Amino acid sequence: MKRWLPSPWLSLAIFAGWALLSRSTDAATLALGAMLALGVPRLSARLRPSPGALRRWGTLAWLILRVGRDVVRSAIEVALGVLRLPRRVPRGAFVRVPLELRDTHALAALSMITAVVPGTVWSELAADGASLLIHVYDLDDEAAFIAHYKGDYERPLQEIFE
Repeated sequence: MKRWLPSPWLSLAIFAGWALLSRSTDAATLALGAMLALGVPRLSARLRPSPGALRRWGTLAWLILRVGRDVVRSAIEVALGVLRLPRRVPRGAFVRVPLELRDTHALAALSMITAVVPGTVWSELAADGASLLIHVYDLDDEAAFIAHYKGDYERPLQEIFE
């Protein structure tokens, strides 16, 4: 069964997406959707990474809530910073954050968190993976930002993935 349907959820999503996009329920459209839903996951199976092991679900829930809070808080801070632009120019800066994370799944999650929080941009991961370069929209205290980033995002991801 796994050979014919290596990723059932992906197949279901492809079929549902095809049916919604085509806006038709005739037999030919549904047959083509079924062929795509069976073929695409089989053809792309080698491209998908192996799934990561999640260890602490409570920490994951806490991290999701923390990121949600930070997204809202950062969006408000960036919006207020844009509104007061003529009076106060933001102090944008690049910050190099030393990393202890090594798991590729954890690093991918960290990159998504960095991308979703307004005011931060993942700029570069060092070749050896030991540090991360982030651009921050308005930076008051570099040491405080690094402590916040490592404590709120990196350490929970270490608990979850490593």
